[in-house]
Amino acid sequence: MSADSQLAALRADGRIVIVGASLAGLRAAEQLREEGFAGSLTLIGDEPHEPYDRPPLSKQVLLGRSLPEDTGLPRRRAIDAQWRLGVAATGLDRDGRRVLLADGGEVGFDRLLIATGGRSRPWPHETEAALDGVCVVRTKEDTAGLARRLARRPNRVLVIGAGFTGSEVASACRERGLQVTVAERGEAPLVGALGGVVGDVAAQLQREHGVDLRCGVMVTALEGDAGGRLKRAHLSDGTAVDAEVAVVALGAVRNTAWLAGSGLAAGPRGIACDAGCRAFDVHGIVTDDVFAAGDVARTPHPLFGYQFLALEHWGNAVAQAEIAAHNMISAGSQRRPHLWMPSFWSAQFGVNIKSVGVPSMADELIVQQGTLESHCFAAAYGYQGRVIAAVGFDHAKWMGFYKRLIEQAAPFPPDFPGVDQRSAALRPVPARFPDPTLPTHSPTVTLTGHSPSERRVVFTPARA
Repeated sequence: MSADSQLAALRADGRIVIVGASLAGLRAAEQLREEGFAGSLTLIGDEPHEPYDRPPLSKQVLLGRSLPEDTGLPRRRAIDAQWRLGVAATGLDRDGRRVLLADGGEVGFDRLLIATGGRSRPWPHETEAALDGVCVVRTKEDTAGLARRLARRPNRVLVIGAGFTGSEVASACRERGLQVTVAERGEAPLVGALGGVVGDVAAQLQREHGVDLRCGVMVTALEGDAGGRLKRAHLSDGTAVDAEVAVVALGAVRNTAWLAGSGLAAGPRGIACDAGCRAFDVHGIVTDDVFAAGDVARTPHPLFGYQFLALEHWGNAVAQAEIAAHNMISAGSQRRPHLWMPSFWSAQFGVNIKSVGVPSMADELIVQQGTLESHCFAAAYGYQGRVIAAVGFDHAKWMGFYKRLIEQAAPFPPDFPGVDQRSAALRPVPARFPDPTLPTHSPTVTLTGHSPSERRVVFTPARA
């Protein structure tokens, strides 16, 4: 059978299985039906819920403005799929084209999309993690449980980790009038994602809003009372914090453990794929029947030196899922690359933060609009003489402009004066990202090495 005949058979009555019934899995299923896939479609998810939106969990839900059950994702179209919810995938038999399930079942496929995302990194000491009052924020159940605890007005909440999730949780707690201590092993909040210069601004914001922020320290132990309830945390500087609730916000772990022994290039940083979302095997050979999308996938991006990017971004999950779905049922000449521009947003302590590009790759930054002191600014990040990222604090309207500069490989520093003359005297300064070899809070974009692929994208430099 020719390749075209095989593709036609797949579109008509083939079997596509999607492991991961969240944002990326749902959008991929919708795209498959939109593009005419008429075969069997199965979605497997380890949670008992149909797909729901996670960003509101650490924002509106913790503030009591939304209920966890109100976060369901809107459907773009009917997908006529079989749902296998509440059962985790435990293995992949590539030769037999079977996904193995925790309940002892299996599901056969012709093509497979892996969209298993990530999970919260747990507190490393199991006994301490089991104390009543120790929480994470990832699922509906996580957030509902934390919201109930906050409603009881604990004397103090300890947040372990000051990345985006930890900072948003701290912001929600302060808005509810709760006392909060944040412990961050890095030099400042958001330092892994945005660097120390911007991290200093985030630190000022937290302290101005009443957060007891402690940087450069680690929580060494969580102590419980005789009833198994959290009562105290011990820190690496020798101090202790009495707290009834501790929120562990130490980043995410990608859900790839179930792929052990499958022969795919899957590990703690995700699944290595080509730009068309096809997974590599352990020998670096691209597969043609296994694809990946969302947080669990890492793909090379030409705008960022063909480094593999693993993106924990809502928009990336949607865009990548649609590309993967298209490529699963398209001939080689019709396949498209996933070249989405990384972007991220957060709302905390009354400020809207938005970034584009890959700040964590930069070595310098310059403030082009506003000032750091006002907590209202736009800053461009540079690497090897060109703009590779930008961040705005209450300056989201500028991010589209900086996105175009990144796409044009515009020179850094940008060759135009700051619109706000208060920042005109500033010059590029070191962005102060932590040493990537040191264990600290991870960025939302992880750089995971280079692809040996031939470069096929030509940059058009910005005009003078």
